[in-house]
Amino acid sequence: MSIAFFTEMRFNGKVSRTHENMRTEFAWMCALDADHYNYRQVPNQQYDIGIVIIPKKDPSFDINSIKKYCKKVGVMQEGPHWYFQDYALDKQIWYYNTLREADIIFTHNKTDKIYYEGITEHPDVRVMSTLMIEDAIGEVKDVERDGIIIGGNFVHWYGGFDSYIVASSQFDKIIAPSMGRRQPGEEQLIEHLPYMTWKQWIHKLNEFKYGVHLMRTHAAGTFALNCAYLGIPCIGYRGLDTQEICHPSLTVEVGDVKKAKELLAELKENSYLYFKASAQAKENYKKYYNENKFNTTWKEQFKVS
Repeated sequence: MSIAFFTEMRFNGKVSRTHENMRTEFAWMCALDADHYNYRQVPNQQYDIGIVIIPKKDPSFDINSIKKYCKKVGVMQEGPHWYFQDYALDKQIWYYNTLREADIIFTHNKTDKIYYEGITEHPDVRVMSTLMIEDAIGEVKDVERDGIIIGGNFVHWYGGFDSYIVASSQFDKIIAPSMGRRQPGEEQLIEHLPYMTWKQWIHKLNEFKYGVHLMRTHAAGTFALNCAYLGIPCIGYRGLDTQEICHPSLTVEVGDVKKAKELLAELKENSYLYFKASAQAKENYKKYYNENKFNTTWKEQFKVS
């Protein structure tokens, strides 16, 4: 089966399995041995499936331009499922119609699948699980972990305020990755890591003992997945598949900050509970999010031998 991705990124061709910035869409491209095209470029061959990630800044994208070169065209969810509702109304309607015109809608989570099925009444909505290409990471050193990291800053999208409240109930120093956006004055409460490649991020994350990511936004769930890969217990809200599957004992209902605080205190005080949660996270990552599992699921969905 020949597959091509179409995004706003300005390159054409394959993504190396050792790419240092192995973001989620790159991982999908590697696992599926897919070609990539800038969405304005004309492919030089026909494909069985084209997967489009609609540009956030230009949602008025004509899906028919891709249908000329692909037997089926799928639209991949980009960000939270409500993101398009921040557009001007005409672009919201254009985005909605594009979803309905696609042959397949790919989503991040089960909850997203339900949402897209409901608003579009589309007959073919599927979950494409988040993925990591381990070749791109290299050897992860066995280090003595310490401290806590939260999965985002104080912009609403990342849910940093809830995460900060929980983390600060047990720790004075709170670390967060640098995100694309931040609120003025954040540095008074949290310490931002410098911007880094995905590979550098995985090795830096490995230094921390606890993770908290109380994000209400349903997106790819990479923070919870990265923590699980390393065996770092991560407390998070229900709604993200990676959180619920990899860290089931540390998943709380949205808004249940009190329960999240209790879990962090227990993890810190009870070494048996900590190591049990760590082992469970690693085991579930290997069972549900390895590359072979991803490819098997894909082949079953498309009946590829």
